[in-house]
Amino acid sequence: QVQLQESGGGSVQSGGSLKLSCRASRSPYCMGWFRQAPGKEREQVATIDSNGITMYASSVKDRFTIYQDTAKITPYLQMNSLKPEDTAMYYCAADRRSNWWQPPPGGPNPDCDYDYWGQGTQVTVSS
Repeated sequence: QVQLQESGGGSVQSGGSLKLSCRASRSPYCMGWFRQAPGKEREQVATIDSNGITMYASSVKDRFTIYQDTAKITPYLQMNSLKPEDTAMYYCAADRRSNWWQPPPGGPNPDCDYDYWGQGTQVTVSS
């Protein structure tokens, strides 16, 4: 099992920045950030795997950056140029597989399967 502890949410004005962090109890194959705004479906924001491969939603590309510490247990989400539409509850998620797992050749890469979720941290961007 992986336990996740998020921090870093808050309120900022449009154009501002925030950095989220999520400390995991062990190093999984994949970690990611998701968000959900009231009345909307959950959206995958960014992903990073144990090889450092990253993926971003088109809505945040070039504004958000996901990176991890050398121990690969804390993924950070640096959010710049924030917009009111970025307002949401942000959740950290982790894959159940350990960081030594590698996707089979020819398949999706990264191949993330999220089993563990944090409690969420609120991000509010005012115009």
